[in-house]
Amino acid sequence: MRGRVLVAKVGLDGHDRGIKVVARILRDAGMEVVYTGLFQTPEMVAAAAIQEDVDVVGLSMLSGAHLTLAPLVVAALRERGSEIPVVVGGIVPSHDVEELTTTGVAAIFGPGASAEEIVATISSLVPQDH
Repeated sequence: MRGRVLVAKVGLDGHDRGIKVVARILRDAGMEVVYTGLFQTPEMVAAAAIQEDVDVVGLSMLSGAHLTLAPLVVAALRERGSEIPVVVGGIVPSHDVEELTTTGVAAIFGPGASAEEIVATISSLVPQDH
């Protein structure tokens, strides 16, 4: 498996156990993972994603701010001329999924998403030439 993924916690959400588990799952699948840590701004995530030359950005959202923060990360990447796909995992009510996808989020993983589903989806977003 190949691919370089940046995982981040945006905003004031300090719950990071889930993102650390996902980072380990991706590493175990053969991906390179960059974890930016807690309390990132959308601009910080976009800048790090471009600087680290990642294929996918993964956001962990447990605070309920997914409709605000995830689109800001997508916008910050696009403003920098980047088309890096953004995925969101965490507590995302089903009625918010369509809105997130219309703002440019490539995939959403809710509670109970399997390791296989996460790896397969992120792998499908990695360009074939990487």
